[in-house]
Amino acid sequence: MNRFSITRAFMGGFPLVVLTDNERGLVLRVAERGATVVGIEVPLAQGTFQVADGFRDEAELAAGKSARFAIMAPFANRIADGRYRFDGAGYDMQPGVTVDRGVRHGFLRTADFDVVDEFVGEDSVSVAFYNGSIRPGVHEGYPFAIDTTIRFTLDAGGITLQATLRNVGDSDAPCFFGWHPYFRMPNGLVDDWLLQVDAASLVLTDAGTIPLPGADALAPLDKADPSLDFRSMRAIGAAQIDKAYTGLQREGDGRARMRLRDPQGALEVRVWQTDGVGLVFTGDTVPREPRTSVAMEPMEALTNSFNRDDSADRVRLAVGAERSFTCGIELAW
Repeated sequence: MNRFSITRAFMGGFPLVVLTDNERGLVLRVAERGATVVGIEVPLAQGTFQVADGFRDEAELAAGKSARFAIMAPFANRIADGRYRFDGAGYDMQPGVTVDRGVRHGFLRTADFDVVDEFVGEDSVSVAFYNGSIRPGVHEGYPFAIDTTIRFTLDAGGITLQATLRNVGDSDAPCFFGWHPYFRMPNGLVDDWLLQVDAASLVLTDAGTIPLPGADALAPLDKADPSLDFRSMRAIGAAQIDKAYTGLQREGDGRARMRLRDPQGALEVRVWQTDGVGLVFTGDTVPREPRTSVAMEPMEALTNSFNRDDSADRVRLAVGAERSFTCGIELAW
């Protein structure tokens, strides 16, 4: 048997692509709906363990609630009041709405992707998903055309996600990428799990979790709330976290890592990225079984970057240009 393989399956009526490392027993399941990870399985001493706290069935995947493993594009997390300005023009993503203006997590959570490439080699297996649904007139307040390609690769080092956004419209466009994975541990409760985010600054937000304007958004971790300082690995405890961290410290291989570890040492999940922002969410407000998993979210830029002068160059994508963001998951057991 080859070490790596690719097969197909279904979650109800939704097609899945299944990537397997047959040597380690690591299985990655990705739905064509949203290019959404719905399973990451590892073999522990007590049996197969589901690391991903994703959508459990067809109905949950169709609804897309809590953005579990969501591909967040053309923006990640929230846009303040659903409004932004770009190149001197104002845009409203919820015209006529006066209350509960919540625009979150982009447009692709419940969009279908097409499988456009598959590869099985001696050292890895990969699959690429494509979506071209972001077009003028489709989404209120976003008259731009963005193609999105998501490639998942499974190799001996774990899972790599490469997201590529391409501007196929006739004007520059604002866009950036984020990913919203949730993880479970096999032992203990969230309070017991060990977390490490080695970063320089904490992102300060208003009551709507929108980063404060300008330089006020960044607080050095040595001067910020000690309960949110996880530069050294420690138990989460009673902390309720929904915060982003910047200045992520790269290690010798150029990757910055957020780490979540089982208190008994049975499993460690490391979410890595080479640049951008890392957000941690302890799931206190999710409707399904709150505080039973932790989201570690790699993002290309800050929440609400469409409205930030300090992010203007980062989110601008020129006509005909494309930009890629790479992140991934390492698992140790």
